[in-house]
Amino acid sequence: MGKNGNSTVECRYFISNLKGDIELISRAVRGHWSIESMHWHLNVTFREDANTTIDKMAVPNLNIIRKWSLSMLKIAGASKHKLSMRKNVT
Repeated sequence: MGKNGNSTVECRYFISNLKGDIELISRAVRGHWSIESMHWHLNVTFREDANTTIDKMAVPNLNIIRKWSLSMLKIAGASKHKLSMRKNVT
C-alpha cells in the first residue's frame, strides 16, 4: 500500500533462462541480491576489492575472517544500540 492507502504496482524485468516458475525465479533473484549485498558490505566496510594479498593461504583465510566479522557486526547492529559499519580511513 502507498502512503495514502492506494495500492501500488512495481514491475521489474530480468533476463534469465529459467522457466516460468515464479517461485523459482523469485528465489533466484533474492539469492542473487543477498550475495550482491554481502559483497557490497565487504567492499565498502573492509575495502576487499582493494586487497592486494598474494599469499595463497592468506587470501581465503582473510575472506573468511571478513565474512565472520561482517556477520558479527550485523548481529551487534541488531541489538538496541545502533552501530555503524563505517570503515576506518587510515
